[in-house]
Amino acid sequence: MRIGITCYATHGGSGVVATELGKHLAERGHEVAFVSYSTPLRLTDLPPRVSFHEVDIIEYPLLKNFPYTLALASKMAGVAQIRQLQILHVHYAIPFAAAALLAKLIVPELDLKIVTTLHGTDVTLVGSNPSFKPVTTMVIEQSDAVTAVSSFLKEQTYQQFGVKKDIDVIYNFIDPVRHGRQIPPCIPPRDCPDEFTLMHISNFRPVKRVADVVRIFALVTKSLSARLVMIGDGPDASLAMQVARELGVADRVTFTGVLDGVADLLQAADLLLLPSETESFGLVALEAMASGVPVVASDVGGLPEVVEHGVTGFLAPVGDVDQMAEYAVRILSDPATCQKLSKAARKRATDLFDYHIIVPQYEAVYEQVLGR
Repeated sequence: MRIGITCYATHGGSGVVATELGKHLAERGHEVAFVSYSTPLRLTDLPPRVSFHEVDIIEYPLLKNFPYTLALASKMAGVAQIRQLQILHVHYAIPFAAAALLAKLIVPELDLKIVTTLHGTDVTLVGSNPSFKPVTTMVIEQSDAVTAVSSFLKEQTYQQFGVKKDIDVIYNFIDPVRHGRQIPPCIPPRDCPDEFTLMHISNFRPVKRVADVVRIFALVTKSLSARLVMIGDGPDASLAMQVARELGVADRVTFTGVLDGVADLLQAADLLLLPSETESFGLVALEAMASGVPVVASDVGGLPEVVEHGVTGFLAPVGDVDQMAEYAVRILSDPATCQKLSKAARKRATDLFDYHIIVPQYEAVYEQVLGR
């Protein structure tokens, strides 16, 4: 099949999943064309059968804000003609699904099929905004197929928009080989045998509650010797730094900025903290589990579909930093408990979320919309 993929080219989960999906599809013999405003973070090289097409952004005095959706639609249509695409798979309803529907109208002779994958804030935040809600509703209904990354998000979509469209739940995925781990967590050897590494990875938006990450860590350090590694960047990075200074732990917190190669970074982690306000899935939690890293997270959104409470980690109410810190200390202070959770986390990730299981589910959707 010949598939066009559009996603955000940032370090967020939707862009990561879309990029990895495209590469795996190409490995399975399909032609994949990425269309975006810049190269996706995980697409540093172009494997065989993969191409990248950058949307041209120009300045024009009469336009206060550049009409990216229109430029994207034109680019999608042009790439579809050149590559003779059959499917446009967009990862986010707004603005990508709207652009895809316009592209379909521009090149009617191709009879393009539109597959829209909902990832979270395109439904719960952006798409439900009154400015976009009618458009979001329309693009969901008009897509040839719609998928959501969790059952939670599927139900949220029905509740927010009242759509009748069938929505298939297709979970996010990992590569078990990439996330293999050499040294189990909480077990020497390590540079500092008595120091544990807690990790947080996100885009540092308010919904990630990065200040709570630091507060949890500060409570943990009252019982254990530990350091915190904060990977990513975003609007609340300065807030997290300020809280670290106020709580007297700034010398034990490292802010790395945006880094690629999450699998390699997780090799150094003993525990992942993810106290988000909401998560439609929680890809970083899955990637941690695949690396054998237990997770302490909020009991919200799609996270309970990923993290099995008491088995692969622990879940606590949003904002309950005391409970999350208690769970963290419980895991790190008992190597037997840590190892048990680690093995269960790895097993759940590989048994349920291996890309060998998930990617064929997307292929089945493609086959369905093409009428095969």
